[in-house]
Amino acid sequence: MSSIAIVGAGLGGLTLARTLHRRGVTTTVYDADESAAARRQGDLLDIHTHTGQAALRDAGVFDEFHTLIRAGHDAKRITDRDGTIVFDWPGSPLGTRPEVDRGELRAMLIASLPSGTIRWGHKVTGVVAAAGQHPQLTFADGSSITADLVVGADGAWSKIRRSVSSADPIYTGTCFIEIRSAPGQLLSRADAALIGRGTLMAVAPGQGILAHHNADGTLSGYVAVNASLELMTSVDTGDLSATRAMLERRFANWAPALRALVLENLSDPVLRPIYALPVTHRWERTPGVTLIGDAAHLMSPFAGEGANLAMFDGAALAAEIAAHPRIEDALSAYEEALFPRSAEVARRSASNLQRFFGPDAPRSVVELFAGVLG
Repeated sequence: MSSIAIVGAGLGGLTLARTLHRRGVTTTVYDADESAAARRQGDLLDIHTHTGQAALRDAGVFDEFHTLIRAGHDAKRITDRDGTIVFDWPGSPLGTRPEVDRGELRAMLIASLPSGTIRWGHKVTGVVAAAGQHPQLTFADGSSITADLVVGADGAWSKIRRSVSSADPIYTGTCFIEIRSAPGQLLSRADAALIGRGTLMAVAPGQGILAHHNADGTLSGYVAVNASLELMTSVDTGDLSATRAMLERRFANWAPALRALVLENLSDPVLRPIYALPVTHRWERTPGVTLIGDAAHLMSPFAGEGANLAMFDGAALAAEIAAHPRIEDALSAYEEALFPRSAEVARRSASNLQRFFGPDAPRSVVELFAGVLG
């Protein structure tokens, strides 16, 4: 039996481990975090029928996934900067893109694995892949292991990607600033009505507000700004007063209710620049090493496929491993399908990013969602 090391206990790596476990293949997952609860795992995800949901079926956890669905939280509302509603979709009981909490989905996948599968507190510093030898993983504590297969599921700034590709993520020109309710602070009735049941997208050329009404009555979301990274240093350095002043200027001509939604939920802003790998990112076949998820095809979130593709990659790789006695044959088959699949979605994601904050927003965003949701 081949030894398989998966680097990263995100949704993609966990789906790969779970799908292989279901097929009787043992893996070890290495993650830098000290425990599953070490970091907040983000907010709601819409899980798509032909990617994320298909992967969860292959992993044998589809019934459990259904218990996590937030019915109706896939609702979408689009407004202009004046707060005028220009598109309002009420959501659906289940739908083809149901919303779940990322943390709950991750916890479900972790619980589906045998105890000891995940080695927490193992920060990978790199992998050495030499011809004729098994790849060797090195860790921050100086230790190392060898495996027949190393899978980089370690995200945007993947250490494993360095062994197969020279490509680096490129800044797209759009920054997110994370906003959320202060601890114990529930949305006011007026703010809850402004957002609606699901996600509010208030957009204009060059900027926007993306806010979600969580099931517990709190807010989470992002302010989006098209700007150079140099102009966003106040956020990056944690200067709250400077960040507040910058956003007050940027949103000075927006409706008071929308402006207040940002400024009243800015207690601990976090800068999230949007990076992407080249749309056609690919690599030469490297013995014993491959990539899944953001490590393979980092893109903006504007196709809604990041987590979905990561899980689909994991399930697809597991299927190829099960179908081919030789690891190299499995990796060749997996990558042959991966590259065109991810390129198509990356192109769509890059196009959608331009539509969200381009000169025709919000009309361009309405057209986008009208085409997707009908």
